[in-house]
Amino acid sequence: MQELSPAAIIADHPERDLIIAVVIPAYKVSQTILSVIGEVGAEVTKIYVVDDGCPEQTGIVVQKNCLDPRVEVLFNRANAGVGGAMITGYAKALSDGAEIIVKVDGDGQHNPKFIPLLIKPIVQGRADYTKGNRFFTLDSVQSMPPIRIFGNAVLSFMAKLSTGYWDIFDPTNGYTAIHAKVLAELPLEKLSKRFFFETDMLFRLYTISAVVADVPMKAIYGDEPSNLRISKVIPEFLFNHAINCCKRFFYCYLLRSFSVFSIEAILGSTMVICGTTVGLYEWWRYASHNVAAPLGTIMLAVLPTLIGIQFILSFLNWDSRNAPNYPLNRRL
Repeated sequence: MQELSPAAIIADHPERDLIIAVVIPAYKVSQTILSVIGEVGAEVTKIYVVDDGCPEQTGIVVQKNCLDPRVEVLFNRANAGVGGAMITGYAKALSDGAEIIVKVDGDGQHNPKFIPLLIKPIVQGRADYTKGNRFFTLDSVQSMPPIRIFGNAVLSFMAKLSTGYWDIFDPTNGYTAIHAKVLAELPLEKLSKRFFFETDMLFRLYTISAVVADVPMKAIYGDEPSNLRISKVIPEFLFNHAINCCKRFFYCYLLRSFSVFSIEAILGSTMVICGTTVGLYEWWRYASHNVAAPLGTIMLAVLPTLIGIQFILSFLNWDSRNAPNYPLNRRL
């Protein structure tokens, strides 16, 4: 992958240097945090390390051993999760006047040398929020543990439904960057505090019509244990995705805009539910008497179900083409 120099990335703004901040949530990363900080390039103005109630006292380790003047350590008294740590870092970066804020994990899985590449769409005015995509190249996928491939594929499909960004993949990727003007429009206090944070960010960004872009990059997998367990988070994520999916439909297709596609979604869902319910009930009723169901009874269940599916597919086709495409930061 071609590496771009900070000067080349910021060439669209020759009149001044952008204030770029990096936020590193720190929880049980005392062994890797210093090397991560050391890889952050000169294009970054400020580095915030957020000790999220870390039992290893990562924040103290940084204070004692890091001589980089850009580094400031913030402390959460109790563990608030990756989202809680990022909210602390985001709030501080905004108050200090940062213009672009990058999230880098402290476990070494994100290469800070890719920061210029990550912020390029934002600097050029093409996006409000960017995120890494580890699935863009075959080599990246081959280096990924199989359980992560499966888990991310499932979570990515659920995220498309709940966030509205159908062309975005790898929603749990924590290597992200955001324009400060756009971040200021988000309700930080409502963001998910745990592992659902990155996906919840996408949902919130869609509700304010922000443009999101994927940036292909490789992930680094070492011997460090992951705090995220796919088998445990999928049920939690499924529930959260269902909630956000309902919220997004209400915000975007009922409250802010009501169209024929809103009617298709409502009518289609109703017909599928009714048709399926009637079909199951009639199947049970006739099967319990060992009698074949009449053709008319079968069609009473099948016809509304098929028509409802067509309505839902039509709505999804519209929804997939309706993602924001004009950056919010330019409108602001």
